[in-house]
Amino acid sequence: MNSRSIIQAPEPEGRGTWLDSYMPEGQLAPFQPQPQLINFQTVRGILFRQRWLIVGVIVASLLVGLIVTLLSTPMYQAESKVIVEPYGSYILEGQDIDQGVASNQTYEYLGTQIEVIKSRSLAEVVVNDLNLAERKDLLGEDVDDRRPPGMSDEKWLEAKQKMAASILVGSVVAEFPEDKWVIPIGFRSKDPALAAELANAYADAFVASGTRNSIENNEYAVNYLRDQIQLVREQLANAERVANTYARNSGIVVQPMAGADETGGTVATLTSTNLASINQRVAEARAARIVAEQRWRSIQNLPASQLPEVQNSAVLQGLIADRTEKSAQLADLRQRYNDEFPQIRNLLAQIAVLDSQIEKSSAEIKSAVRNEFTVALNQQNALEAELAAIKGDTLAEQDQNVELSVLEREAQALRDQLKSLLDRYNQISSAAQVNSGAIRKLDSATVPSSPYAPNMMQNLVIALVFGVALAGGLAVLRETLDDRIRSLEDVEDKIGLPLLGHTPYVEEKDIEAAGTNRFSALMEAYSSIRAAIDFTLPRNRNVLQLTSSHASEGKSTTSVILAELFASLGRKTLLVDADLRRPSVANLLGIEKPKVGFVEVLLGHVDLSAAVVKGVHDNLEILPMGEIPPNPAEILASVQMKEFIEKYRDEYSVIIFDSCPVMGLADAPLLGHVVDGTIFVLEANKIPFAQARTALRRLRASDSNVLGVVLTKYRALAAGQSYNYQYGYYRYGEEK
Repeated sequence: MNSRSIIQAPEPEGRGTWLDSYMPEGQLAPFQPQPQLINFQTVRGILFRQRWLIVGVIVASLLVGLIVTLLSTPMYQAESKVIVEPYGSYILEGQDIDQGVASNQTYEYLGTQIEVIKSRSLAEVVVNDLNLAERKDLLGEDVDDRRPPGMSDEKWLEAKQKMAASILVGSVVAEFPEDKWVIPIGFRSKDPALAAELANAYADAFVASGTRNSIENNEYAVNYLRDQIQLVREQLANAERVANTYARNSGIVVQPMAGADETGGTVATLTSTNLASINQRVAEARAARIVAEQRWRSIQNLPASQLPEVQNSAVLQGLIADRTEKSAQLADLRQRYNDEFPQIRNLLAQIAVLDSQIEKSSAEIKSAVRNEFTVALNQQNALEAELAAIKGDTLAEQDQNVELSVLEREAQALRDQLKSLLDRYNQISSAAQVNSGAIRKLDSATVPSSPYAPNMMQNLVIALVFGVALAGGLAVLRETLDDRIRSLEDVEDKIGLPLLGHTPYVEEKDIEAAGTNRFSALMEAYSSIRAAIDFTLPRNRNVLQLTSSHASEGKSTTSVILAELFASLGRKTLLVDADLRRPSVANLLGIEKPKVGFVEVLLGHVDLSAAVVKGVHDNLEILPMGEIPPNPAEILASVQMKEFIEKYRDEYSVIIFDSCPVMGLADAPLLGHVVDGTIFVLEANKIPFAQARTALRRLRASDSNVLGVVLTKYRALAAGQSYNYQYGYYRYGEEK
């Protein structure tokens, strides 16, 4: 590879956990999307991973549906139609004894009629009408061969009737009408003529049952009402006798009041009537007394001459006018004569008489006002005394009225009930034999010309739906039992380590070509991983180990490419093949296996300069494995390992150890204890989560500094990513 700078590929959207520790203080955290109710990415991944299972199950289901369809016996369905009118067409009042089907109960009514059509009782009617128990076209030619030994003819006929009814119940079809009152009645059979005959028979039996039920209901209603009327009449007569006897024994005189009807409306007793009358008169007397008293109080202390009644009295006004005339004459005579003059003395006597009359009349008028008040007061007192006496009688009668009211209410209730029963009886008696025509036949069934089943398209659709459901269930079951690491989210969610990056899946035959192309998807992915490692690891902590759970996860390939990328940046890099059991670095680089290598340098048998391989890449030195030692774990745990790292740490910018897998071996944990950081290489779609977690637990137990995870051989489609993500994510800038 040349030494041109490598452009870092962008990290996948939504990742970047290794950058979290380097975010400036106070900066907002990356946007975290809300969890979706349905994760389409997960569904898409399951569909891709289980595609062969899904396709196989669906194809098998379609084949089964096709075979079943071809082997099925043709079935014919004939259909007749009947009209059901929930509200009926009533000619006379009384035909609607079954009323109660409100507009919001139409569906319930029609549903009830559907159940009547499908009922066994209607099937038995059809069996009897057509004598189907004796017909072999319904029961089969071998029906007599199925007769149990020793069964009588009567029992066998009854058994055949039951068999025929069972066949009818299982073959009749009645569909619920959605927006109409027409019910189609269908019958299914192998014989098209028999299907048409039985469909018509069902329609006729259903119509007849509706008419028969209507007439029977009317007759039953007439008989029932007649019995109830006779019973209520007897009860009413007894109730009236009891009420009258109680009133006579208690001395209660009942008087019909205004507005009472002949059936016994509003009534009152004589005592209560007298109480009401006296109470009204007391109120009137009290009002008259108050008026008279107020009038007397207002004139009691006034002179009689000032009373309005006196001033308005015509008699008094005449007397006063006469006196005034006499006084004028007297004054005129006194101007000429003295009081001894006879005519003057006569006028004085007349004036005196007039004054006496005026005073007497005024006093009488004032006395009349006082007498009116006295009379009103006496009347009030007398009426109040009478009211008190009648109240006592009324209170004594109230207890008796309670019992009488109970008896009267019972009698009145019976009167109302009797009237209602008589009205209804008269209506139903007039309409007892009238058919309302609520159910009638619309169309007769014809012999079907083609079978309704098997339906090739319908069966295939059902098989397809069943196949999809079964395939989906099996796919989900397999996914539930399979906990392999597949997606980028699984790395951080399940393992709990930051994702340093991932590499796309590349066929083995294309790896060499992709590795030599600096702008291939594989190299762009490794450039991104290299940049992530740079951000994660300080420059003074430059010793790395690459390990994995198992072999063949891409650990050695990742080590070689990362070493070349670090070297291409001008950084002196040492790649050490530390897999002391199955070394592969020399083979990957096409280097002839040397006789001395990492172990010999570690043990001090040769110098590093004598063992490293140069010239593979600028700034890159390779320390391959020589002879495989018999004690790898002891070598990696030795003091010489720590001394080797400390001795060459400052000589190289980056030291990369390609270690052996973790599971089953102690090498990687031992080496992880002494290096600055461990990078865990994980192959997508291969390693179960439990094994990866166990491997990481072993590394942490040895105090290894696990920097993060590199996900290799990543298939975006298998993880649920889109087709464009799979094939176009690392092709930014390429010509289309």
